[in-house]
Amino acid sequence: MEGTDGAGGSVRDVRTVEHVWVPMRDGCRLSARLWIPEGAKSQPVPAVLEYIPYRKRDLKRPRDHGMHAFFASQGYVSVRVDLRGSGDSEGVLTDEYLLQEHEDGEDVLKWIAAQEWCSGSVGMIGISWGGFNGLQIAARRPPELKAVITVCSTDDRYADDVHYKGGCLLSDNLSWASTMFAFNSLPPDPEIVGEEEWREMWFQRLRESGLWVEKWMRHPHRGDYWKHGSICEDYEAVEVPVLAVSGWADGYSNPVFRLMANLSCPRQGIIGPWSHTYPHMGSPGPRIGFLRESVRWWDQWLKGEETGVMEEPLLRVWMQDHMAPRPEYERRRGRWVGEEEWPSPRIRSVPFRMGSGTLTPDDGGKELPDEDESLPHQSPLSVGLFAGKWCSYAAGPDLPYD
Repeated sequence: MEGTDGAGGSVRDVRTVEHVWVPMRDGCRLSARLWIPEGAKSQPVPAVLEYIPYRKRDLKRPRDHGMHAFFASQGYVSVRVDLRGSGDSEGVLTDEYLLQEHEDGEDVLKWIAAQEWCSGSVGMIGISWGGFNGLQIAARRPPELKAVITVCSTDDRYADDVHYKGGCLLSDNLSWASTMFAFNSLPPDPEIVGEEEWREMWFQRLRESGLWVEKWMRHPHRGDYWKHGSICEDYEAVEVPVLAVSGWADGYSNPVFRLMANLSCPRQGIIGPWSHTYPHMGSPGPRIGFLRESVRWWDQWLKGEETGVMEEPLLRVWMQDHMAPRPEYERRRGRWVGEEEWPSPRIRSVPFRMGSGTLTPDDGGKELPDEDESLPHQSPLSVGLFAGKWCSYAAGPDLPYD
């Protein structure tokens, strides 16, 4: 799997459409950028959608072009849409994963499937937010959506996301709220939305988008607020094929295992050494040819071509070898391993108990320390000052920088 992405197979010339309005059922319009392969109007092709709030016009522009132009060169119309109230789209974004976002996503899928260049089959791909809403929209079963690739996402918004962990408030909750507060304060591009309209759109965002961290902290317990959008509440709702991807240095590796264990649809999982990033740009290395892996998934499920993708192991994991701890890793030593099913019958759980300076396996064959034995422990105050961030955007920090 190791390598970098490059064009392969039948490569088409690609035309880029900088902006097109996609109408929603309530009259709001979302801004889309398109990459269309040559000949798609005369011979319609499937489409791939990435649907996120991270400003296709500037913030994610270089990354978007590299990925979506590649998909288009392989015979897909690739579509990048700013969520309502983000980037150049109309409206206001007031929270994550609202019903409005899901309904808008359904409208986008319906619009894409109805275009003259589309065969009617659409896949969704995304990392983080786009990985979340790909799964969430799949659970709503829109007929146009045929497959999903979800990267660095979760099935459980309360117990395994950036806000709470094990019932405890994460420090990431505040940093993430600050990041979205900054994004929501940015204006649309006058060249896209109009010289007369951009200022009022911007001021509406400033007035109405709200302080998200307050909403999140008002819901410290698992309830309907967090159950909404958590597909773990009903795994059976997801029927389309799912490729789930994450990395050991990311905050979202656990959901890949749960998705493999609990989904009943066709599925595969990949976990590499990476942090919170697409694997073809993954850090720490080694990177993989993720865009080629994605095209194999799309060819199988959107074009109906037998690619052999389902002959791969259910779960492919980079098994990391020991390395001395350091703040960052350029590359993690290890090897790829595969499991045909999950949970794997080849793997057994061995609990350990700590006691009197020993760590003893609880396998019934040895004398164990008393469960009530007191074990005093005092950690250095430096531990966790910097390396304790739950979701890493760096190359796998292990040690405090101080």
